[in-house]
Amino acid sequence: METGMATFTSLLLLLLLGQPGAGTAGDTEAVVCAGTACYTAHWGKLSAAEAQNHCSQNGGNLATVKSEEEARHVQRALAQLLRREANLTARMGKFWIGLQREKGKCLDPSLPLQGFRWVGGGEDTPYANWYKELRNSCISKRCVSLLLDLSQPLLSSHLPRWSEGPCGSSDSPGNNIEGFVCKFSFKGMCRPLALGGPGQVTYTTPFQTTSSSLEAVPFASAANVACGDGDQDKGQSHYFLCKEKAPDVFDWGSSGPLCVSPKYGCNFNNGGCHQDCFEGGDGSFLCGCRPGFRLLDDLVTCASRNPCSSSPCRGGATCIQGSHGKNYTCHCPQGYQLDSSQLDCVDVDECQDSPCAQECVNTPGGFRCECWVGYEPSGPGEGGCRDVDECALDPSPCAQGCTNTDGSFYCSCQEGYILAEEDGTQCQDVDECAGLGGSPCDSLCFNTQGSFRCGCLTGWELAPNGVSCTLGLVSLGAPSGPPEEAYKGKKERSTVPPAATASPTRGPEGTPRATPSTGRLSLSPDAPVTSDPLEMLAPSGSPGVWKEPSVHHVTAASGPQEPAGGDSSVAKQDDDGTDGQKLLLFYILGTVVAILLLLALALGLLVYRKRRAKREEKEKKPQNAADRYSWVPERAQGRAMENEYR
Repeated sequence: METGMATFTSLLLLLLLGQPGAGTAGDTEAVVCAGTACYTAHWGKLSAAEAQNHCSQNGGNLATVKSEEEARHVQRALAQLLRREANLTARMGKFWIGLQREKGKCLDPSLPLQGFRWVGGGEDTPYANWYKELRNSCISKRCVSLLLDLSQPLLSSHLPRWSEGPCGSSDSPGNNIEGFVCKFSFKGMCRPLALGGPGQVTYTTPFQTTSSSLEAVPFASAANVACGDGDQDKGQSHYFLCKEKAPDVFDWGSSGPLCVSPKYGCNFNNGGCHQDCFEGGDGSFLCGCRPGFRLLDDLVTCASRNPCSSSPCRGGATCIQGSHGKNYTCHCPQGYQLDSSQLDCVDVDECQDSPCAQECVNTPGGFRCECWVGYEPSGPGEGGCRDVDECALDPSPCAQGCTNTDGSFYCSCQEGYILAEEDGTQCQDVDECAGLGGSPCDSLCFNTQGSFRCGCLTGWELAPNGVSCTLGLVSLGAPSGPPEEAYKGKKERSTVPPAATASPTRGPEGTPRATPSTGRLSLSPDAPVTSDPLEMLAPSGSPGVWKEPSVHHVTAASGPQEPAGGDSSVAKQDDDGTDGQKLLLFYILGTVVAILLLLALALGLLVYRKRRAKREEKEKKPQNAADRYSWVPERAQGRAMENEYR
């Protein structure tokens, strides 16, 4: 059975080594393997799509650069590629990596990758190394490349920067595109084979790359070992395959150092031993390990007796040694659990079990509970939420009325006000006098804060209902003083009703002072109107006292009201103002009488002139005898004949 397996393995190795291009790929590419992945750098002026197709044909993708450690692996692969070119001109070159943004996806400056995603998938990563600010474009696909100065050696302190641009096409791969970098992932790696004497090892990887200087050899790679020097037969060779000996344990299946030569003993490459080399008397030697380590089955490699000494657990996992000292297990802290490899820890999403009353926010290694807007935590350690009474806050969120609800609140306004449209918390006055249904008053309407008042024109009184107007008694009082004094008082005081303009009144010392208007005045379409001007209307009430339009509060408003004394100041004027109005009325009546007299005089003059003209016409007419006679009309002949027969 073992012989059959060895034969099958040899045939498989020969098949891998005999594939076309297996030994020539190293001329145009460089390879670096570390961890669980290998990175290859290639020359070639290709578009991003063509470069991705080249990588995928061998089982990989354009390289990801998700961490600074991975960026250093990619940089080492590019450095190998540049060293193979003897004469490189001083120019900037770009190498495609697997970071792209599809057409229609816009820039997101809040993320490290700013809306770009890795070709091989995976979450958004925190590492980024952009060369300059990205162009905000959503109409075309954008791809990322590494920007290098080809004439300068790559320094570990200066990692290649990221440059984004068009993804290119087969005819136009893009500006300064020189090549691309691929990434191949594996489940594990084997240690490089150690030679105890002269010889050469050539590794052929599953992605068809050959190399003799790999620091780690990927799983399923083949190794061709050619032993010998000038004194030995160079045809001696060995073939090995990197296999998984146990879970997460990869080995070549070889025993002891290869290409051992008694001529060199332990002097050549430490006999191929990992730690100590012990020579025998006959030129042979053996490998050994230091205290605390044990020799593995390959008789070359040393491993710690404590399996946790090599730190097999990654991330935040803790290595726990088994009972027999050979096994170990990884344990995660609270809030984490082991991933599929059982070597690393991943966060547990506690929010999937709905531990919170309202909102649950998952955090690394834990979670926290939050309340919705309008609620607050009910108490420390309780995890519940209770309603917030926004109306009890000082100051209140509402201008007037506030009603608390479960998780929210709403505002209301007193009668005569409505909610403003801005945010629904402020109240604004309703102008009842300018409503859509017309004025609520029959005559005058005065808007106030939160209410309105009705009034009447001079000569009319406000009815008990506070809306209608009734005709009042009209009496004219004679001027109380000489015309000159009345005229003087007229000029000093305005006769315009104070509801329309400010009316001067006298203070205690007799000094004039202005009384402001009590509100906006509007006149109802069906208001009673007299033919006399407003200044000529007689005041209602006792003679000699001017009254403003009567005012009555129709609705009781809780908003700011007019002072109580405002109505009396609007309804009355002093005696001087009344005398001036009487004098004005007297002058008007006198003017009307004078005009009537002039009209009568003109009419009399006109009649007199007409009569005189007729008389003169008769005197000029001539007198004769014929004027005393009158002509008799002839009788008709027919009528005379008719009389004969009678």
